[in-house]
Amino acid sequence: MKNLIIIGAGGFGRETAWLVERINAVSPQWNLLGFADDNANALPESVDGYKILGGCDAIKSYPDAFAVCCIANTRIRKMIIDKVSALGNKFATLIDPAAICSGKVAIGEGTVICAGAVLTVDIKIGRHCIIDVNSTVGHDAVLKDFVTLYPSVNVSGNTMLKEGVQAGTGSQILQGLTVGEGTFVGAGAVVIKDLPGGCTAVGVPARAVKKYEG
Repeated sequence: MKNLIIIGAGGFGRETAWLVERINAVSPQWNLLGFADDNANALPESVDGYKILGGCDAIKSYPDAFAVCCIANTRIRKMIIDKVSALGNKFATLIDPAAICSGKVAIGEGTVICAGAVLTVDIKIGRHCIIDVNSTVGHDAVLKDFVTLYPSVNVSGNTMLKEGVQAGTGSQILQGLTVGEGTFVGAGAVVIKDLPGGCTAVGVPARAVKKYEG
């Protein structure tokens, strides 16, 4: 089995440890060494039975280990990935056995796809994305690097979610639309027209209520 370290011992990190257990129950693939977390000093020695190895720098002590970053916030996840990439470790792509993905889905390294997710056909998923439980992605959709879909998000066909987009729990993005880089779609929002980058959009229909500069 391949050694694996989960970056982030918070809620989604612990859920990913469970996902790894589910993968191994079907076909043993991963030896989960434990968690790396920059808040290690504030954590117990182990979480859910897995050792806290130290901060992210601890990964360099395990050069043969794969890593997966389980920080939901896309900006923080990208910062950590940039840091860990310099250490030379490879990144694991994890797909829950209860996720449904056709053979016509391209999935980038470091991506996590959780139980109940459905990805249909001719879809491109970038690097280090998170597709949380019960989310769906329709035909010909493109999710760029570092996109996060929180639970029960529906992304319709022919959509484009640019780098770093976060779609909150229960949100919906309708057919053929583009959501700009770094935009946060609030929980329960329904996107019916293109959204610019660098904003927060909420409501039904979704509208931009905050724009970030730079």
